[in-house]
Amino acid sequence: MGVADLSGQAVTLLSCLLSLYVFRIITTFAKLMQFLGPSGTGISNWPHSMAMLRGNCHEWYAEVNKKYGPIARVAPQVLITSSPEVWMHVNNKPGYKRSDWYYKAARIEYRRDNVFSQTDNAKHEQRRKQMAPGYSGRENIQLERSIDERLQDFLYLIRSKYISSDRRVMPMDLAKKVQYFTLDVISSVGLGKAFGMLQSDHDVDDYLKSSEEGLAIGNTALAIGCSWITQMPFIGRFIAPSPKDSNGFGKMMAACFRLVEERAAGSTNEKSDMLASFMRHGLAGDELRTEALEQIIAGSDTTAGAIRGTLLCLITNPRVYLKLQHEIDDATRRGLAPRKGEGLITAAQARNLPYLQAVIREALRVCPPVTNIFPRDIPPDGDALIVDGESVFLPGGTCIGYSACAMHQSEKIYSKDAEAFRPERWLESDPAKLAVMVRTNELIFGHGRFQCLGKAVAQIEIGKTVFELLRNFDLALISPTRPWDARNYLGLFAISNMWKPYQCHEKQEDSHGQDDTKICQMYQSSHGSLVFQGPTIA
Repeated sequence: MGVADLSGQAVTLLSCLLSLYVFRIITTFAKLMQFLGPSGTGISNWPHSMAMLRGNCHEWYAEVNKKYGPIARVAPQVLITSSPEVWMHVNNKPGYKRSDWYYKAARIEYRRDNVFSQTDNAKHEQRRKQMAPGYSGRENIQLERSIDERLQDFLYLIRSKYISSDRRVMPMDLAKKVQYFTLDVISSVGLGKAFGMLQSDHDVDDYLKSSEEGLAIGNTALAIGCSWITQMPFIGRFIAPSPKDSNGFGKMMAACFRLVEERAAGSTNEKSDMLASFMRHGLAGDELRTEALEQIIAGSDTTAGAIRGTLLCLITNPRVYLKLQHEIDDATRRGLAPRKGEGLITAAQARNLPYLQAVIREALRVCPPVTNIFPRDIPPDGDALIVDGESVFLPGGTCIGYSACAMHQSEKIYSKDAEAFRPERWLESDPAKLAVMVRTNELIFGHGRFQCLGKAVAQIEIGKTVFELLRNFDLALISPTRPWDARNYLGLFAISNMWKPYQCHEKQEDSHGQDDTKICQMYQSSHGSLVFQGPTIA
């Protein structure tokens, strides 16, 4: 066989492969051709990938739905919806399941699923049944008390180190301190022992650093389409994070596993917390360690994001801040909440403060703490549904996800000022409209069989923390023009530099003889962010 023959065969083979590739692109495009989307999304994943790499895919999803409708295309086989009715339908109807392409990339450990990453519906349901009692408080009777203890630690940390005065500003990085608080809470209620971040005022064992590194790496791997490598037989074992690692995400895993093993060696009757409940319901060994690790990451990042977002909305809206401050002071005077020195507000008391609850709902709406796409595979035979009065068919072999920002800032649901932070909308709407708003707002915590297990714990933390911070301190921004730096990693926000360090305009000497110019230089080299200016009430 001559060289010419070999060349001819090679050309024929390449032509066939190219034809198959083009045919695949055309058939994939045709399957979702009824749905509009940004240029290139019908034939390539790269527009979607670039949004993920920029760390603002949640904003991109919102723009896509706003421009192309309540169901739009963001990749060859991926749809995104801003319709609460569609999303509730997807999460309720049998046949839909979590999409492997996303949730396998969200695995923390090599080839091992947790309750979040599990895509098999039956296995997911079984795991939820084992874990739900621990999260609900039925088997964790010390839940609120544990949260109170950590909140007291948080208030003491601020009062002892970060109180400002007319003569000296003591900035505090709220992004870090709030996550110290939520990590101490979830380790306390989940593992029976707080990590001790608030008491040490330090990122113990580099938990925060490791978590952010892991999320950033996972986000990048998913965006460029190579996350599957970490789950490959044999090879993945050496790539995925491991508790044997001396740094990074693996170090965090090792520290968490040590606590789990200490508890697993004892009796489940010694303590009443989440871990004991999990063990009583059959979790052990690798499964127990995996779920404990997942609850630390998910339970701290999401709640921290909610508290940060709520405080940011308050501080940047003086009218709302003062109105909530008045409700808090009035509740204390009228005995609807304990006076200072008599204990913290209870979860039940916080739920009975209408403006506080309106503020929290509005902040979660304007700044959703989790903007995960949460993609679901459409049943193989497809699914027909009604969207805005029109019949729509979702083809099998594709998936549909959720656009948090588009849904929760919908003018159709929340009126024309939907992008504005205005808690009064929750108090003045007619019953029918309010019911739609509340039903949509609840989707922030998921829906149906996929609802967040930690919802009740998060709600207790948010209500108590916002109330006690405003009752005890006046809060002010260091840099109103740039309050924080935030990036979206797999739907979770990595928030830092909250806010810009304080700038001093004149050189003065404080009561200890220290030059204020030097103090300002210290501010600029730190991640100082928030100013606490002493108690607001007696």
